[in-house]
Amino acid sequence: EVQLVQSGGGLVQPGGSLRLSCAASGFTFSSSAMSWVRQAPGKGLEWVSSIYNYMSNTYYADSVKGRFTISTDNAKNTLYLQMNSLKSEDTAVYYCNRRSPNPAVWGQGTQVTVSS
Repeated sequence: EVQLVQSGGGLVQPGGSLRLSCAASGFTFSSSAMSWVRQAPGKGLEWVSSIYNYMSNTYYADSVKGRFTISTDNAKNTLYLQMNSLKSEDTAVYYCNRRSPNPAVWGQGTQVTVSS
């Protein structure tokens, strides 16, 4: 079964850090393109970051560039999002996503709340 299982997240103060994890199974993770997408309360989906695992190329939204780092551990079939210098506007439900190959696969989502 193809699936993505997320962990991490929670409540953190502004300026703090969190790491999200996304464990993949049922497909060739090392040949996939993966992303993180978030949805803030009352808003639509916002792309955060992508990694083309087979090329090790990474991409970031301007809103998180320099603060977030996407990475993978192919030995563990796991995608990560290290989030530093968190701001209140980073509060959202975060989803990991397989961009390719098709079809898209989504994690279950994890809440990140940045608040003092």
